Amino acid sequence: MEKQGEHKTLAEQAAEELIDLIRRNSYGPGDKLPTEAELSERLGVGRNTVREALRLLVSRNIVTIRQGAGTFISEKQGVADDPFGFSMVEDRKKLNRDLIQVRVMLEPPIAALAAQNAGSQDIEKLEEILLEIEEMIEKRQDYSDKDIEFHQQIAICSHNSVMSNLVPVIGKGIAVFASEIKSVEYEQTRISHRAIFNAIRDRQAVEAQQAMYFHLLYNENRYLEEQKE
Repeated sequence: MEKQGEHKTLAEQAAEELIDLIRRNSYGPGDKLPTEAELSERLGVGRNTVREALRLLVSRNIVTIRQGAGTFISEKQGVADDPFGFSMVEDRKKLNRDLIQVRVMLEPPIAALAAQNAGSQDIEKLEEILLEIEEMIEKRQDYSDKDIEFHQQIAICSHNSVMSNLVPVIGKGIAVFASEIKSVEYEQTRISHRAIFNAIRDRQAVEAQQAMYFHLLYNENRYLEEQKE
């Protein structure tokens, strides 16, 4: 009887061993892995096999290779770029409505968890992003990418690994919304983001949840009003 995994290539086996090494050493996003030579020695395989294994992990968004700098754990943490196939959905308006509904269900509790669990460095990073958004709003610049980063950082602040891996859904939801909405809302976004941040910073879980809920409902109503025009 054949054993499961018996047909895996040497590179595939090395890739699985690398994942095990990453887990055992508690590597996190942005952490640098040992050199190819060191990995070759640890795994007991040739450097070509290590390179091929690393390429497999790159394709799975587990690691990223920076030319001349080395191999690092990917910020995407193994999550596919389009895990739910949103890019293939033809009805963009329905997708937008559905994504807003999912965000309303997910993000307010995530904000509450962030208020409970965020560390000082998490909050510093969130404030840094917030200040960048506020500066862009003041200059009336496109802040959509930073908006995604702000909401993603809140998920990271929750210190819930499942929530953190839902970040691509949140990010895609914001990106789809930004592409479908006709007008850019500056002032209300500034007020809403500041309220969410203040509640998380001050460890006010209920207030953080409510602030996020109102922020998302405002955006949903704005989108629905546009569809009537």
